[in-house]
Amino acid sequence: DYPRFFSPNGDGYNDFWNIAKLENEAGSFLNIYDRYGKLLKQISAGSQGWDGTINAKNMPADDYWFMLTLRSGRIIKGHFSLKR
Repeated sequence: DYPRFFSPNGDGYNDFWNIAKLENEAGSFLNIYDRYGKLLKQISAGSQGWDGTINAKNMPADDYWFMLTLRSGRIIKGHFSLKR
């Protein structure tokens, strides 16, 4: 299960996008892509997650895609929305 949206506005709620319990999957990683398939961020197990920025610049409110590669080799794909 993964969050369908997040809103990184500094209010302390939904400021980072990450998949719950990923920290229990050591060796797994999560790639985040824009609508054109450009890799924006790679998150390793145990990290805080994505804050909606790239190179310290806010990304626009939009849909983003992810590919989770588990240690076992299983791949899970999906998408979520960044709301500003």
